[in-house]
Amino acid sequence: MARKNDAFYFDGFRDSAGKALEAARLLSDVMHDYDPAHLRERMEQMHRIEQSADEIRHHMMDELVTAFITPFEREDIASLSSTLDDVTDRIEGVLSRLYYDNVLDMRPDALQMVDMMVHSCERMGGLIEELPRFKRSKTLREHVFSINKIEEDADHLFVKAMRTLHTTCDDPLQVFAWHEIYMHLERCTDDCERVADVVDGIVMKNS
Repeated sequence: MARKNDAFYFDGFRDSAGKALEAARLLSDVMHDYDPAHLRERMEQMHRIEQSADEIRHHMMDELVTAFITPFEREDIASLSSTLDDVTDRIEGVLSRLYYDNVLDMRPDALQMVDMMVHSCERMGGLIEELPRFKRSKTLREHVFSINKIEEDADHLFVKAMRTLHTTCDDPLQVFAWHEIYMHLERCTDDCERVADVVDGIVMKNS
């Protein structure tokens, strides 16, 4: 069981992962029920999530500066907090690109990619939930492996989607726009994998 004064950090990590999942589900909703006319409104909703995630991270960093006891090394706490925040930032970036690249129609493979991203964020949340009891958790490694597998599958889908885009789309502006969007969708799963890597490192150092 985590010491009582450790709970602040573990709660912060859990809240940060929750914001990433909230952002992922919002992006998924936007893309699965795509309506360009409502993108601006949805961007404002996404930005509120991103700001809340930033506040969680800033509060953790403020406390870390003056903390006497921490559950593991300060550098690892800062790294995990930052990496979790990067996931939410990246998801917001996808939605921004749909808006300013003036994407009018959704592509089926993009929906597959956003579904993978949501699944990765769900598994990331499960991983963070297990972090306070990492020394005896029976599922933490399972979450890490699952996130790694999703990232690998997303890489394969990314290559296939890019190939289809560049061989079937005749509009250079749309090729450019979707090139960026696919890149950022794939990087969302990369960012989730980075969270898993940081957690893996923390576990190895503290076991």
